[in-house]
Amino acid sequence: MTRLNARRLALLVAANTALAPFAIDAYLPAMPTLAEAVNASVHHTELSLSVFLFGFAIGQLLCGPLSDRFGRRPVLLTGLVVFLVASLGIMQVSSLETLWGLRFVQALGGGACVVNSAAIVRDCFSGREAAKVMSTMAMILMLAPLVAPTVGSVLLGFFNWQSIFLFLALYAAFLLFFLGTRLPETHGRDPDAPSMRQVLRNYASVIRHREAMGYICAVSMSFAGMFAFITGSPYLYMEHYGISAAVYPFVFGANILVMASSNRLNIYLLKRRTPQQNLVVGLGIQLCAGVALVALILSGMDSIYSVAPLMVVFVGMQGLIAPNAMSSMLDHFPNMSATATALQGCLQFSSGAFAGMLVGAFEIASAWPTVLTMLGASLLGNIGVRVLAGRALGAQEEEGAVTER
Repeated sequence: MTRLNARRLALLVAANTALAPFAIDAYLPAMPTLAEAVNASVHHTELSLSVFLFGFAIGQLLCGPLSDRFGRRPVLLTGLVVFLVASLGIMQVSSLETLWGLRFVQALGGGACVVNSAAIVRDCFSGREAAKVMSTMAMILMLAPLVAPTVGSVLLGFFNWQSIFLFLALYAAFLLFFLGTRLPETHGRDPDAPSMRQVLRNYASVIRHREAMGYICAVSMSFAGMFAFITGSPYLYMEHYGISAAVYPFVFGANILVMASSNRLNIYLLKRRTPQQNLVVGLGIQLCAGVALVALILSGMDSIYSVAPLMVVFVGMQGLIAPNAMSSMLDHFPNMSATATALQGCLQFSSGAFAGMLVGAFEIASAWPTVLTMLGASLLGNIGVRVLAGRALGAQEEEGAVTER
């Protein structure tokens, strides 16, 4: 296979993976209007988001092994077709149950797209190089959650809620053409690919790999802490601390800027440091921010001016944590990278969904549900990676010290 340019590959897989954030966030402004269209309450309609996350996790579990068996392109392009057709179907829904069902199908296609992105990177690169490509990809992806609600609001203002899903269908069609003509096969069909029983054994082998599970724990708990913030931030910022709806996107957007900056910093640091070293630094800073948030609220000195910067630091460390944890984990599974990515993605999104449920379940008019969930996730991430991957981290620290000398 001809070696792909790192920047071109990052752009291709980032555009592909950005489909999921758009599917999650673009229709949020239209939720009340959509609820009226399906004759349901807003709360029941909001469950379509949970249904999507569940289907997204299942889609990754199913399509990861299929990608290892049949190649990246067939599974990726089929996932795009499924996503496209489901998006067009959602435009016609008139009942809540149909909306849930089509969102689940849409998520299955989205899962097939995402699980292939990291696997394609691992097919072409490894070690520091893979971490650099994933950092570039992650930086592009961070713009999607910020842009998606704005796109949804504009489409809703000029047209109707159906136009949002038409936009998603057109985006999928664009990716189908673009990836179908520009992205070569990076893995190929494997006639000796494992049976379903072997696939289950492969998942079990990933779970039994202590070091890999340490990295999975790190990225999953970091994602859970971020999702706790995303779930709680509208109430926390606008109702609890009293900023206006017009100011909220700018305060929220600061997280994107810091994540992008930490990604660029990660790329620079990888010239001298290992991915594992950068991962530990990111987790440590995130934990310190979580502890500071708790201390601030306990002291009663919390305000939007003191809480928001610490939230930005906490969430912004994703740029140091996610790409390094992913590349470190995938280095252990060169022959079944999609399977390993599928398991990791399932655990990550399940952790994020559970964290969001914890924040929403406590109908308490304070910052505690959000902040404690964030701190708890960060603690688990730090403990998990050190307990499960402690020896490898120690070895990498020694290697890094030798390199610096």
